[in-house]
Amino acid sequence: MYVSLRDRPAGPDSRAAVPAGRIGATVVLLGLVSMFTDVSSEMVAAVLPLYLTAHVGLGIVAYGFMDGLYQGVSALVRIAGGYAGDRGGRPKWVAVAGYSLSAASRLAMLPVQGMVAITAVITADRLGKGLRTAPRDALIAAAAPPHRLGRAFGVHRALDTAGAVAGPLLAFALLAAVPGGYGSVFTVSFAFAVIGVAVLVLFVPDRRSAPAAQRLRPAGLVRELTGRRLRRPLLVAGLLGVLTVGDGFLYLVLQQRDAVGAGFFPLLYVATNAVYLCLAVPLGRLADRVGRARVLVAGHVALLVAYLVAAGVPGVAAAFVVPALLGAFYAATDGVLAALVSRLVAPSARGSGIAAAQTVVALARFASSVGFGSLWLVAGPQAAVVVMAALLAVALPVAARLVRDVDRQSVAQPRDDAAVPA
Repeated sequence: MYVSLRDRPAGPDSRAAVPAGRIGATVVLLGLVSMFTDVSSEMVAAVLPLYLTAHVGLGIVAYGFMDGLYQGVSALVRIAGGYAGDRGGRPKWVAVAGYSLSAASRLAMLPVQGMVAITAVITADRLGKGLRTAPRDALIAAAAPPHRLGRAFGVHRALDTAGAVAGPLLAFALLAAVPGGYGSVFTVSFAFAVIGVAVLVLFVPDRRSAPAAQRLRPAGLVRELTGRRLRRPLLVAGLLGVLTVGDGFLYLVLQQRDAVGAGFFPLLYVATNAVYLCLAVPLGRLADRVGRARVLVAGHVALLVAYLVAAGVPGVAAAFVVPALLGAFYAATDGVLAALVSRLVAPSARGSGIAAAQTVVALARFASSVGFGSLWLVAGPQAAVVVMAALLAVALPVAARLVRDVDRQSVAQPRDDAAVPA
């Protein structure tokens, strides 16, 4: 990847200081913030399914609720975070608040035991994530040239995912050294979260997102989020999101089938994130060339294959193939969706537009987790995965048709010079 060591000038959407083929240094700094934060969050995520089901003793339906909470509660504040960054013109400090809240929740995991207390801590963590994500992605979109957005988000997600690879490895090492030592995992996780906040506060430039006259007002927010350009992408994001089974569920399916032992459970997350790390930049560049909507839909084809392998491939082979397919899925969808949406709204509404897409995905995945947990209880794990695979296979052609013209719209009618009226 090519990285400019100079930041952009003070203009809200100027990219003159970023040479063609390069991305801004701000993108890399934000990637480092996400890297340290993901070391922290993935340490917790890697042990959470076993911690909740084996240590705390939650049943599979209760775990489905908690997994849905982990996926979906951030939706409550995503649009608020995006709008706060757009309206105040200082998205960095909205992101700082979100990262700080998540960091505090890591330490709060130490004393909690009951379901109510754990729910409160997970809610705080996810609210922090919801608050920070859209302002951070808006900073990335503002720092990178329009035709390099896929690459810029790919670079950020690659650094982010490097932390996601290291986090489960650290959790695995800590649990190997101290069996059942979940407290050690939570303590080290907190330390990495604090480092991430420090990098954001000290090194990421505090750039205003737009001149005061162009900042987003409530009426403009409503027009942008309900406009024709966003309708189909948001519909597709929701349709595919509600058919996305959480990683933890798929990994528990593999464990139920004796494809992986409990001691190696965190390594499934490592494998997924390692593949994501390798593919994030290449697939981001591919999305810039062939169309971000096309790559987004293709990523869900990889997810469909992952379902089929998890449900039907015997032995340890599934433990290698499923994480690899999930890594490809995330590389083709996560940053690509943000890059796609960022070009469908005005710069003064960029954070809010990205937040709207993320909110739809988060709510859809919350519904998916709760529904899949119930389906598991009724039909069993393998049958539940097969049902989701069948539904996704039906939804994919519909999604492809809905977004077939979206890429042309975003390229043919760029919005960087548009302001949203009050």
